Amino acid sequence: MNNINRNYIQAYSKLELIARQVVEGFITGLHKSPFHGFSVEFAEHRLYNDGEPTRHIDWKLFAKTDKLFVKRYEEETNLRCQIIIDHSASMFIPFENQGNFENPNKISFSVYAAAAIIEMLKRQRDAFGLTIFSDDIEEYYKAKSNESHRHLIYDSLEKILDKIEPQQNRKTNIAKNLHQIAEMTHKRSLIIIFSDFFENKNTTDEIFTSLQHLKHFKHEVIIFHVVNKKEEVEFDFKNRPYKFIDPESGDIIKINPQDIKERYKSIMADYTRELKLKCGQYKIDFVEVDINEGFNEVLLPYLLKRKKME
Repeated sequence: MNNINRNYIQAYSKLELIARQVVEGFITGLHKSPFHGFSVEFAEHRLYNDGEPTRHIDWKLFAKTDKLFVKRYEEETNLRCQIIIDHSASMFIPFENQGNFENPNKISFSVYAAAAIIEMLKRQRDAFGLTIFSDDIEEYYKAKSNESHRHLIYDSLEKILDKIEPQQNRKTNIAKNLHQIAEMTHKRSLIIIFSDFFENKNTTDEIFTSLQHLKHFKHEVIIFHVVNKKEEVEFDFKNRPYKFIDPESGDIIKINPQDIKERYKSIMADYTRELKLKCGQYKIDFVEVDINEGFNEVLLPYLLKRKKME
């Protein structure tokens, strides 16, 4: 390996390299989709205007897009984003998945998706922060845009990936933590939340109150409701007895899933419908994300939201 390649690899963590690959794949797909021409080169480029000097045209980008873009060299941060990840025990489902990129569980999917969004924010020269919570806030980094801050956040995300098993009975308290985050995030920001929102149904009203708290401070909010659709939504299991363990309480039940499948699906559908309805009332973007369907279902809603905020 030559020195250039070696230095390139050393400059980026494994997670950051994966994030860059995810974003590049997303951009390539976007150019081939109905969104062709949608600006994904962000603050580093703008469309060329007829009559201006051609020396700053990015000819490599022209070869990819067949459009003339001019490089920008100075751009102030114009958006702040706080990414929030639920780190409770239920986010480690499916437990048999070791959290790798090809076969993620909910927590690793959220980490990879968050890393890809950070890569996009970096290209836009926007500021980004990170909050990790379970019962309490575990990590909080306010939004910044410098390189050392980015490395710090990637390091924090990689530590999550290194822990493939949850701490026993690590519960979640979404409402309490969102209230704290609302008070800690002083400047208007884009708040992105990754969570399965698996909490006691009796706390639903408290969660909505905390979301209202975020909106009270004029934040824009996107919720990525992270699920393993096959098992958690469709309850698709073989017709035989299973032992189900609540990862947050440790409670165990033994049952044939077929005996409760229709009832379970009805309850889950009602809960998700309620989440969507309330979020719609508060003008919060609610996106249900299946961990088995890739990252475009996260990146495109983010990008559309970002464009609306310009």
